[in-house]
Amino acid sequence: MFSTLSSVLLFVAQVASDTLYAGVSESGGEFGVYGVPGTGLPGTYGVTYQFINEATVATFVSQSKINLFRVAFLLERMCPLEYGLGSRFNETHFDLYQQAIDFITIEKGAYALLDPHNYMRYNDPSSQPTSGSVIGNTSDPKAATTAQFEEFWEELAGRFRFNPKVIFGIMNEPHDMPTSLVLQNDQAAINGIRRAGATQLILAPGNGYTGGHSWFQYTCSDCEPSSEYLYQIKDPLRNTAIDIHEYLDYDFSGQHQACTQPAPSNLANLTTWLAQHNLKALVSEFGGDNNTMCAEYIRQEIEYIADNSEYIGWSAWAAGPLWGTNSPCCNDGAQYGSLEPGSTAAGGGPSLYETVWEPVIKPLVPVDKLKRFGVSTL
Repeated sequence: MFSTLSSVLLFVAQVASDTLYAGVSESGGEFGVYGVPGTGLPGTYGVTYQFINEATVATFVSQSKINLFRVAFLLERMCPLEYGLGSRFNETHFDLYQQAIDFITIEKGAYALLDPHNYMRYNDPSSQPTSGSVIGNTSDPKAATTAQFEEFWEELAGRFRFNPKVIFGIMNEPHDMPTSLVLQNDQAAINGIRRAGATQLILAPGNGYTGGHSWFQYTCSDCEPSSEYLYQIKDPLRNTAIDIHEYLDYDFSGQHQACTQPAPSNLANLTTWLAQHNLKALVSEFGGDNNTMCAEYIRQEIEYIADNSEYIGWSAWAAGPLWGTNSPCCNDGAQYGSLEPGSTAAGGGPSLYETVWEPVIKPLVPVDKLKRFGVSTL
């Protein structure tokens, strides 16, 4: 399998790029809660969940020269259910998260994208992505309100307002909710962040798991196209980009080995929409399996991002300290390990770090073009 990649990789060259950010998602802060509601809350840090491994972050920075890490956390751990969503935090949990963000940004000089990995839901992450009450759903008495979401973001942004290398990702993959409510919650988050005095870059998601391919489509009966709403976002500092996820398998889920959906054609309409509305986007999730077709499709996606000025960067899914031999992406149940340096596949074979990151993604990191200093911006 691995030798068949060589013919494709002979043609992989680092492309000229205006890409500002390139990196990887650090998945692990959302772990340990699946099962009966309430399982794993708050959890045991370093056992049931963990944000990063400092040693492997250092490896990415020193060997791949990336400048972006997207770090997942759960709202229910930051704002325990007994407090509710808002400005009161579990300070022990926040301190652990801040340590991870400070290591990335202060110790290693990269940018950190804060990622509440909650699918625009709060109160029950036990069966993500479908469990929990939709934030702002006024017909659900258990749902956190949009105002609470704004309070949460004002508090979190205020705590990081003096760290120029933080990026605020409003929410991971909203879905199956009115797109007008996605916009309402996005705008509330932006309002809270700016009220806190934070000037850094914000990423605002759309509906339908924020898929670029479906930007002009209904993704459920009440899920109007994101294209009809997201251009209405208002940021007084004009430092907000659209957050996009774009996988390459047949259903865009990132769960299957075969790559059959080319990103350039599937993102074309979104790219035109971004240009029409003078907006930028960052593709914060994408991925593929360790086969020849996926190597080509991953290359196409990264090069498309580099070749179109409407995009400011990307992060691949996923690394993280607790994946072990399990695969976060594109595996049809096979376990090839993750993008985490030093990980292995089931049976001891090479992981996706060795078969996908190093030969396919790493050569496309525009090392000399990436933003290295200053506040996160478009």
